[in-house]
Amino acid sequence: MPIDRRDFFKMSAITGAAVTLPIAACTGKMPRPVTTAVLKPSCQDGIAPGETIVAKLDFIEKCGFVAVEIGGRGLADRIGEYQNALRGRSLQVSAICAGFTGVPISDKEEERKEFVRSIKELLALAGALGAVGVIAVPAFNSQPQLPHKEAREVLLQMLPEIGEHAVKNKAVLLLEPLNRKEAYFLRQVADAASICRDADHPGIACMGDFWHMTWEETSDMGAFISAGKYLRHVHIASRKRRKMPGEDEGDNYVDGMRGLKMIGYQDYISLECGSVGDKNVTMPAAVKLMKEQWEIA
Repeated sequence: MPIDRRDFFKMSAITGAAVTLPIAACTGKMPRPVTTAVLKPSCQDGIAPGETIVAKLDFIEKCGFVAVEIGGRGLADRIGEYQNALRGRSLQVSAICAGFTGVPISDKEEERKEFVRSIKELLALAGALGAVGVIAVPAFNSQPQLPHKEAREVLLQMLPEIGEHAVKNKAVLLLEPLNRKEAYFLRQVADAASICRDADHPGIACMGDFWHMTWEETSDMGAFISAGKYLRHVHIASRKRRKMPGEDEGDNYVDGMRGLKMIGYQDYISLECGSVGDKNVTMPAAVKLMKEQWEIA
């Protein structure tokens, strides 16, 4: 039976409270969770300096990242180059970021069909690269807008076919919520997780983005706990200007990282941001900050 966002979040809140509140009440502070979670820093390929893929991957590795997130646009023409550049490295591919064509939430059948076709192609590429999955934003403010209930139904109708193709390629579709300035539909992590729950398919998952969560979530930890097993990818950036973590005063991710530990998160936290300073300095510093705050969480 479909569960709407309010019911989903209520259930998550009750479950989380049952686990954490008695301990917190006794100690006066939030306990550090015992967890199987691991920190795996990743970086989008477009962020790294370098004229070639090899140069970019060299830089990403030198900075201390363990994975690269690859842009999906035109990837079919570049996958051989990436496979060659990755050979012999410990560097993994965390995810494929967008690059699809068509419009998933549309009243035009041809636009929906084109999205399904292109996302299936990208999922096959993700599988070939060993990535967790392909990131997709279901709707932007710039697109014709459908009523919320209709938009949700349109998305849910196409997910079984996409999910089957994802599983076949050992990947997942990653639904990404955006903030209200960018998207009219799917703005909170719990919204995305509730769609995953209703889809009820191992090929359908969601992600969170610390930047968008700054504007849409009251608690990073609560947002990640609400997603639970459906959360398979995370983006990170500075909290004010969307630059490198640490480039804005007071950049803090401990609350969210504690939530990731509480759900036993095993996947990647990937940079999606710009940089004010020299990337030779700011990118290694971002990895250092992530590691320090992960230890505190």
